[in-house]
Amino acid sequence: MTRRRWLRLACAAPAAAARLSGWILVHEHILVDFAGADVTGPHRYDRQEVFRLALPKLQEIQALGCRRLQECTPNFLGRDPGLLARLADASGIEIWTNTGLYGARNHIFLPGYARAETAEQLARRWIAEARDGVGGLRPRFIKIGVNAAPLHPLDRKLVQAAALTSRETGLVIASHTGGGAAALEQLELLDAAGVPARRFVWVHAQNERDHALHARAARAGAWVEFDGIQAASADWHLTCVRKLAEAGGRARTLISQDSGWYHVGEPQGGNFRGYAYLYREFLPRLDPGEARTLLINNPIACFGR
Repeated sequence: MTRRRWLRLACAAPAAAARLSGWILVHEHILVDFAGADVTGPHRYDRQEVFRLALPKLQEIQALGCRRLQECTPNFLGRDPGLLARLADASGIEIWTNTGLYGARNHIFLPGYARAETAEQLARRWIAEARDGVGGLRPRFIKIGVNAAPLHPLDRKLVQAAALTSRETGLVIASHTGGGAAALEQLELLDAAGVPARRFVWVHAQNERDHALHARAARAGAWVEFDGIQAASADWHLTCVRKLAEAGGRARTLISQDSGWYHVGEPQGGNFRGYAYLYREFLPRLDPGEARTLLINNPIACFGR
């Protein structure tokens, strides 16, 4: 299908658009605050300004058939479920939030209690959020972040807490992961905890240059996510998708953009990138069946409806 036909169909009359709707973005952001766990909070930004800037970008992709955006900003990095609920209502897009904590970048986004508490205690916090909701939304997945392998004890604790939470709630673990060795180490920890690999998403897998490790994770049953798709990286992302498909892993592949990002602390949120590149430029490089697998079938198989 040509790019022109993709765009014509995406912007078709409402009845045709309804038939094409259902695209799911599994890894995007509305707002991120990199100030650190001891500093961050809603006092650092104007929610109305974020709402005003984010809404048109969400409305744009809603018109292109996006029905769900999974917001992957963890707690203490700018997670704001109340803001997400407002934007979901205004845009017509289902927006999911998460529970969990982010240990990457040498743990600067972890609150003090994450260092003091056991994995079991952390899991109890996350299970409570999944059960009771937070800020008006119920977390629909677990988001953690770890550093490179071999995993630091704090990173291992986060993975173990995520495993306990997943075992109790059934939620999928999306883990910001530096490379293939760290992904495989996490899969070993999940297996030891009795959590199946199908509940693990290797986030930022495009940063691993060894396609054999992508295939190994997929064969184990994990989900391999190639996110961060943009113009400068599109060729590499397409190579990753096709290589994994050749290795039999298309049914374990996820794609997204890791885009958005109102940057707290920068004037007007800095460079707040929209979410339409994948729809307007990347999807036309896929055949329709491939696109449906990557942006509808696989996200539902991984995270649910």
